[in-house]
Amino acid sequence: MGVKPDVPVTFRAVTNTGCMLLGGDALDAPRHLYWNFVSSDFDRIEQAKTDWREQRFAMVDGDPEFIPLPGL
Repeated sequence: MGVKPDVPVTFRAVTNTGCMLLGGDALDAPRHLYWNFVSSDFDRIEQAKTDWREQRFAMVDGDPEFIPLPGL
């Protein structure tokens, strides 16, 4: 959601909720997104997919479940 500088924005929640606002300068290049992987370099996304399939990423402490890469 793009918002112009110095323009007030109102958020309203009807239940208890958490909210994160993130802002800053525009990114310097397009980003590629696949599942949990984001990079400005498409080849890095492909490498991350391979690394995930081959379980080269560290597991989350206390969670021994491996989640397969979506779309396979």
